[in-house]
Parts: sequence; structure tokens; C-alpha cells
Amino acid sequence: MPAKSGVIDFTREACIYLFPAVEGKKSSPGLPGSLCRRLDSLIKPLGRYNKKERKELVKSFCLALPVTKDCLEADADFITRNDPAASCVDEVIMTYPGFMAIMVYRLANVLHCLKLPLVPRIMTEYAHSVTGIDIHPGATIGNEFCIDHGTGIVIGESTIIGKRVKIYQGVTLGALSVKKEQASTKRHPTIEDDVIIYSGSTILGGQTVVGHKSIVGGNVWLTESLPPKSIVYQQPNNIVKKRNGQNI
Repeated sequence: MPAKSGVIDFTREACIYLFPAVEGKKSSPGLPGSLCRRLDSLIKPLGRYNKKERKELVKSFCLALPVTKDCLEADADFITRNDPAASCVDEVIMTYPGFMAIMVYRLANVLHCLKLPLVPRIMTEYAHSVTGIDIHPGATIGNEFCIDHGTGIVIGESTIIGKRVKIYQGVTLGALSVKKEQASTKRHPTIEDDVIIYSGSTILGGQTVVGHKSIVGGNVWLTESLPPKSIVYQQPNNIVKKRNGQNI
């Protein structure tokens, strides 16, 4: 078993290597070689790869880093353009928990796609513990992804998210049921391009598709598909009274 602390150290080093601004630095203190050696040291205890296989896996991860950085730069720019509170891209990279969760997810997803066990889950659970955002490394998420605030977001393993999607705090993209025999099936929803999902909404089921350019309002419970360009929201039923008990 790889040491959990070692996986966390590797995750932090990979983030700083891609974006030194994570720690307020102008340049990365590490090199790809040291990052790759650290990854190899995490793979070796698993005992299922010989030296050549470990070398190929590490090489594939390192070759994916430039593409991963391009995706993350697009994410950071998209967040900056869509959040009035963001003054610049560096602020997003340094301070936004949503960006941190996305960054760790994209790194972990590379290793997940390379079939490396356990390590990707430790990476995303580390991000979960720090940010309150739970993204399974097996989820599929398109470019220019925006998580605003983010606390309490859950994105399940077989979720598919398109491009330019914006999600707010407290959103769950989950399964209708959690039966073990459904482990290898698509249990989580598909969110198409340019969708906005506001806080507190829950979207469940592997057959549930939210069509492109749709808006899902706050606190919506959704288990059926939406056609493109839909708007779904809860009808408010607030009652406001004066402090003496009279209706306003």
C-alpha cells in the first residue's frame, strides 16, 4: 500500500509544479523528474507492476501534464470571467477551493484513466477534506469548468459533464440507488454543455440528461431528463409576517 501521506505530498507537488501561484511562487521549485520519481515510489508498493510497466505508467502521466495544464488554465480563466468577485486569474488559482478541487481531480483523472488503483482516490479525497468538494476521479468533465463557492458539492464516478458548465455549492450529481451490482454501470447523470446548476440542487440517475444551455435553479430535485435550453426551478412559498404575527 502506498503511504497516504506520500500521495498527499505528491498531489501538492504536482499542483505547485503546474501552478507555482498555488503557493504564491513565480516559478516551480520542482522538476518533472522529481515528480515522476515520487510517483514511481507510490506505484511500487502496490506490487502489481514490474519496473518496465511502472516506467511506462509514469511516462504516460508526465506526457499528459501539458494537456492537463492547458485544461486547468481554461478552467481558471472561465472562473475569472464568470465570477464578479474574482479580480484576476492568480486570485482564482491561489484562493478558490473550486479551482483546487478541479486541479486535483484533473491530475487524479489522468492516473485513473491509466488504471492506477487507489492513488487517484486518495488524491481526490485529500482535496475533499481540504475544500469540502467531492469529485470522483472517474468522472468525465469537459474544459472550462466552474465551481463557485463549492462546499458540499458531490460529483459521482460515472458523471459526464460537458464544456462551460457552472455549478454552485451544495449540488449533488449522484445515483438513484447504490446497489453493489450496479458498480460497473452508468449510475450518475450527464450534464451537457453550457449548463448552470444553482446551489442545493440534486440530480440523480445514469439515464438523467440535462440538455445543453439549461438552467437548474436552487434546491431542485431532478430524476428525469431535461431537453436543451430548459429552465427548472422550485416554486417559492415563503410566508413573511410582522413581528406581531400579522401577515404583510
